[in-house]
Amino acid sequence: MNRTAVVSVLMTVIALATTVQGADCPRFRGPAGDGAFPETGLLKKWPEGGPKVAWTAKGLGQGYSSATVANGTVYVTGMDDQKQGYLFAFGLDGSPKWKTAYGTELDKRGMAVAGTRGTPTIDGDRVFLVTGFGKLVTFDATRGQALRTVDLLERFGAKQAQFGFAEAVLVDGQRLICTPGGPDASLAALDKNTSAILWKTKGLSQSTGCCSPRIIDHNGRRLVLTMLAQDVVAVDPGTGAVVWQHEYPHRAGVQPNPPLYADGLVYVTSGMGAGGALLSLADTNPAATPQWTAKIMDCQMQGTVLIDGYIYGTAQSGNKGLVCLEWKTGKVMWNAPAVGMGVVIAADGMLYVYAQDGKMYLVKPNATAFEPVSQFAISEGTNEHWAHPTIANGRLYVRHGGALMAYDIKR
Repeated sequence: MNRTAVVSVLMTVIALATTVQGADCPRFRGPAGDGAFPETGLLKKWPEGGPKVAWTAKGLGQGYSSATVANGTVYVTGMDDQKQGYLFAFGLDGSPKWKTAYGTELDKRGMAVAGTRGTPTIDGDRVFLVTGFGKLVTFDATRGQALRTVDLLERFGAKQAQFGFAEAVLVDGQRLICTPGGPDASLAALDKNTSAILWKTKGLSQSTGCCSPRIIDHNGRRLVLTMLAQDVVAVDPGTGAVVWQHEYPHRAGVQPNPPLYADGLVYVTSGMGAGGALLSLADTNPAATPQWTAKIMDCQMQGTVLIDGYIYGTAQSGNKGLVCLEWKTGKVMWNAPAVGMGVVIAADGMLYVYAQDGKMYLVKPNATAFEPVSQFAISEGTNEHWAHPTIANGRLYVRHGGALMAYDIKR
């Protein structure tokens, strides 16, 4: 090989190495909890039949929680036929590392489905998990040992959530922020090392909405943002002081979609016809002022994403499918009934839509028209296609009941 050819090959290798950038995903719906994953160098189109399957893990049992990835390990939960919950750990090659039992999980009751719900959150050498019965469990991230269990209902005088607890705990420095829904304790923060109570939301006693709280920065002020059973609220992460709350009712009290935030505006949406609304925050002593409402995107539990001034999500009512709304006006740009209802996430300038019929769509964000690029069917797993996919280190992780698939989506 001559010198020119060698240089050409080296330059190609360097280009590939620098364009494919992956990252861990230690929490639900990406590092910021907004459904956006900071990956680059991903496929812009999938091969016929879908991207290559790197590995598949089976036998997880019933569950709808997502996989999370940190420090060379993939974590996911599942429930066996005896209603025992397990936290599983796999290597990035799919090899089993360990599984740890942590207590009973939620069986089917009324409208509540059976299986694990809360997604594990990884922080350094610890994994934190809220069970369907409101137990906050701390694990050793390396060995899998269950180190501590806190009964949030008992600690905060709360009642069991009607459809079970389904949040991912938020780690903020030394604080574990969760939503017990007890008296003066809609939200609470515990010390992540000792489980001592650091604060409670005095004066706020609303029950959980099954939403995973996230932190935003509004004009230099950090706020915990989440949905409760009937309100959207903002709380000071250091003290637990309620900064503002805005009534946003839901007839079943289930509002699991983490709010979106950008440029002083907050978007919330719920299912069963509640629809969505954009709220404006004041620059000082923020309060939420409605800017617009739009019923078309009544997203029940599938999450929404914001890309280049447009919101993308799916509707529960009326077979409206995937919907695109203008962020600042709420104008309906288009909707795609063919997609149906499904989870929406984003990475590297593309939308990933995991529909409830088991199809995975790759869609190019476009404010003027629905622009599907590729699709394939999820062939493994059991029960409903409800779990939110995760993207980490060039892999797309799809949990479908008893199976977890890792797809190689690097370019």
